[in-house]
Amino acid sequence: MYLNRKSPYLTRLAILAVTILAFGFFLFDRNSYIPALALLAACVFQVKQLLDLIERPQPAIGSLLQLIRFDEITASFKTDSTDADAKELEKQLNEVLVKIRNSRQEKDTEYLFYKNIVMHVAIGLVIFRERDGKIEIFNSAARKLLRINKADTLQDLKEVNEQLVTAFIRLKTGGRELLRLQVGEDFIQLSVYAIELTLRGETLKLISLQNIQSELEEKEMEAWQNLVRVLTHEIMNSVTPISSLAGTLEDELNNHLKNQQDKPLNAEQLSDVQLSLQTISKRSANLIHFVKEFRSLTHIPKPKPQSVMVQPLLEELSMLHKNELAEKQITMNILVEPADLTIMADKGMIEQVLINLIKNAIQAFDEQPDKQITLRAYCNQKLRPVISVRDNGSGIDPDALEKIFIPFFTTKKTGSGIGLSLSRQIMRQHQGTLTVKSTLGGGTEFIMRF
Repeated sequence: MYLNRKSPYLTRLAILAVTILAFGFFLFDRNSYIPALALLAACVFQVKQLLDLIERPQPAIGSLLQLIRFDEITASFKTDSTDADAKELEKQLNEVLVKIRNSRQEKDTEYLFYKNIVMHVAIGLVIFRERDGKIEIFNSAARKLLRINKADTLQDLKEVNEQLVTAFIRLKTGGRELLRLQVGEDFIQLSVYAIELTLRGETLKLISLQNIQSELEEKEMEAWQNLVRVLTHEIMNSVTPISSLAGTLEDELNNHLKNQQDKPLNAEQLSDVQLSLQTISKRSANLIHFVKEFRSLTHIPKPKPQSVMVQPLLEELSMLHKNELAEKQITMNILVEPADLTIMADKGMIEQVLINLIKNAIQAFDEQPDKQITLRAYCNQKLRPVISVRDNGSGIDPDALEKIFIPFFTTKKTGSGIGLSLSRQIMRQHQGTLTVKSTLGGGTEFIMRF
């Protein structure tokens, strides 16, 4: 190939080197000035020839670069020269143009392919520049969801719903938000998810939109059925004995009034009445307590976030449970990495969640040696804070594991069944999640993600 041919250059360099050596030899010979001058002239001539050889392809290469610069890669090189080297150079430069052209076509084809996928995927996608809000991609699913045919900037989407645009701007990478929007005459529930991207130095944000109205309605119906089932169980446990005892008392008093109108109740009858009334009173009090706990689930205060150091928080909670842990021979470990990890949260509410989880962990042990609870705090791959409470206790039965966040569901004799449900609601109010992993005989881990 022309650009790889070294022999012309090497030949001329070799001749030049020999000429310079000869010039040097004759230069120091006082009787040889004329040959020295002739050799000097030959050196100058050979240098010029070598420079001409080096510069010969430069105009063609410059033309190639100009074509690439102005995106005119459909053109081709043609020379009128009959020189073999020029023809070879023309051939190679045209091959370079063909490769660039083919590569460009492949990339254009790939771009159109992926753009078609993005435009026709079932999930709504919006990509916009963070700098000025200019929308780069607004696919068919997004247009259908928001019932708008065209949107060039975020300002255009404000006509659909200003709350939606505010969420687009506010959400950072990995951020998720549920929005209830009125679009036209209908209300829809949107799951909004954001990812920030950088393309050619420009910061872009990709927003995915999913209408989860039907899924929410299905989950809502399932939640209501579970809640009604638990409520029915709890209420019937209290109401049935009250109704039965009240009926028994009514029958006994009616019989007494009917058969022994002029005689007072004897000591045994009075004792039975008193015991029945005490039972009714106790069950009524339990029912009132149950109703108050139910109300607490629907009246969770709005969190007041502040910067909270995690290490001191966990150490305070460990100290709070020190006596109970010592009494039950449980070791508590605290692992925080980095040591200065902080979270933005309502400290009082997060303390309540952690207390609930630690209490559950303490109650998770059977009679076993080496009881351990580990409080661990760290940042996950998305650099979001995570706090986990893990025990090496007996674990949770798989059937119960699916129901532990249902209000009033409990596997404990003395449990109220609202602690975990309340804790999950508190985490949701902090835009976080509370999940659980458990293995029978292998322990349980509750994970708080902020």
